[in-house]
Amino acid sequence: MSVIIVFILVVIGFSTWWLLRHGLMTKPWLEVGADPVDGGRSGMPTEKIALGVFLAVVGALFALFASAYFMRQEFVDWQAMPLPRIVWLNTGMLVLASIALQCALAAVRQGDTDTMRLSLVTGTVASLGFLAGQLVAWGELTRGGYPLTEGPAASFFYLLTALHGLHLLGGLVALARTLPGAWGHGRPEKLRLRIELCTSYWHFLLLVWLGLLLLFTGRASAFIDICRQLLS
Repeated sequence: MSVIIVFILVVIGFSTWWLLRHGLMTKPWLEVGADPVDGGRSGMPTEKIALGVFLAVVGALFALFASAYFMRQEFVDWQAMPLPRIVWLNTGMLVLASIALQCALAAVRQGDTDTMRLSLVTGTVASLGFLAGQLVAWGELTRGGYPLTEGPAASFFYLLTALHGLHLLGGLVALARTLPGAWGHGRPEKLRLRIELCTSYWHFLLLVWLGLLLLFTGRASAFIDICRQLLS
């Protein structure tokens, strides 16, 4: 239970930070003529509220799977499996994508169109590279004797990485809708809002992925102990 409590606290903390950062307490339903990108002064747009709720739900889902992972480890038939080396390269690609989108957000706020475009393209390519690398990792595991049905450890790995990949794929759909605006198709304020949403979503997916790595490498218990000490 301590595992799921810590994960839920992390999710609640991230969601609270997200909502406060974008001005939840400004009561946007009382505002007239609110600017959709002026979060702190004229209210939070509906898209940001929806994303905050969605991230909380997805975070809770991954927390439940993490708890199930820990409990399943206690059974005698649990056998840990090695992680393919490409997983670390994939992690670097996801970090790059998150940084690139943060750069795109900074660029669009400063009116630096060229940097914004380059950063968006870099984030998209890096994200596609992450997904391709995950497929390669699956192939290496299958050829190495760890198919989906090999055991509970393998099943959890395929399930959790597939679930994370599907969420990233959904994010890429939203990012693909953002790209035309970077080349002048659409309103500038709408482009900025979409980049803000994509950036926060990618940061969240990176956080979830790092949490999954703690599970897969067996270091989650040490992380939980550190969190207990910080909370005590």
